[in-house]
Amino acid sequence: MLIWVMFKMALRSLMTHKLRTFLTALGIIIGVASVISMISIGEGAKRQTLNTISKFGTNIITIKPGQKKSRHVTTGRVDTLTLEDAEFVEENIPLITGVAAQVYRSAQLKFENKNTNTTVRGTGASYARLANFEMDRGRFFNKEEIRSAQRVCVVGATVLKNLFEGINPMGKIVKVDGKNFLVIGTTVPKGALSWYDPDDQVFIPVTTAQKRVFGMKHVQSIDVKAEKIEDLEIIKEDISRLLRQRHNILEGKEDDFYVQNSAQWLNSWGDAAKTFTYLLGGIAGISLMVGGIGIMNIMLVSVTERTREIGIRKAIGAKKREILQQFLIESVLISFLGGGIGILLGIGISRIVSNIGGWETIVSTQSIILSFGFSVAIGVFFGFYPANKAANLNPIEALRYE
Repeated sequence: MLIWVMFKMALRSLMTHKLRTFLTALGIIIGVASVISMISIGEGAKRQTLNTISKFGTNIITIKPGQKKSRHVTTGRVDTLTLEDAEFVEENIPLITGVAAQVYRSAQLKFENKNTNTTVRGTGASYARLANFEMDRGRFFNKEEIRSAQRVCVVGATVLKNLFEGINPMGKIVKVDGKNFLVIGTTVPKGALSWYDPDDQVFIPVTTAQKRVFGMKHVQSIDVKAEKIEDLEIIKEDISRLLRQRHNILEGKEDDFYVQNSAQWLNSWGDAAKTFTYLLGGIAGISLMVGGIGIMNIMLVSVTERTREIGIRKAIGAKKREILQQFLIESVLISFLGGGIGILLGIGISRIVSNIGGWETIVSTQSIILSFGFSVAIGVFFGFYPANKAANLNPIEALRYE
């Protein structure tokens, strides 16, 4: 009952100085709104990036030639993988649903009076399924066309726009580095990442790329699709063991290839995006601290203004604990009201960014609870010193205060 009386007194005191109360709460409002909106933008960026990356294929294990010495650098020979290695993996590794060897290089494409530079990717018949490419028109090349090194190609959406805008490309002849290729299909657009456009490429049979375009006998990578994501590590170990045997690598010697899986790549990006979200939330959290300092400042002013009132209350029997609770309730009430308004403002800002800026935002319950709880904790933390100062005032000195 006493707490309820103190709550009403605190509310009455705050309402007496409405503008001052609002300006004090404004720091908390801005802080909470900033935390919620920044975290929602960060979470949206994380989901958008991971969704886009997943378009390149999931449950994928990639075998690369050479020895991986660091995260980005490979050393050693780059011609240690062959088509026969890809066939060997497909025939001897269980728990997989497809294998596609690849060679790729930038090349010039020409159709009539238009030309463009793009990536020419020589690959296997399973590549479209492994990399989540859907066919818009026509079909992907088959194993027979790969075996006989046919000059057929499948065109990505960006290349289609650059070379065939307004024209049906099916059955047309394009020149790839001066060599004629028949267009047998086009792919559905995936959308570009900031550093890479998966639609800006043309696909041809891997044997055709090796023999007729690039003039190479090795392959630059081999993609292997696992049936289940839980099997990735098992498959990875099996591939390493069997390829070491096939390449006659003695025990104690380093592999002339390295194996990585898409789960590791996605986890790496997820961790980076999570760090980015925490960074945004931390920066926004600084404004909450500033708001807490504002609460402390105004509560100290309030204690000074109400010194005689405190002296009178103590003179008629008010205990130190009751004075402390009184000012703490006022401090927490400011942060409570500021936190509530800040939540609404933060959600509103997130919606505006999403609707106007076209940026996906995710307002999570966790971010709301975190920011609101932090704002209330700040009210208690920064309000305790002024409340304690009020509780420890000498009643005689307080009554004499002018």
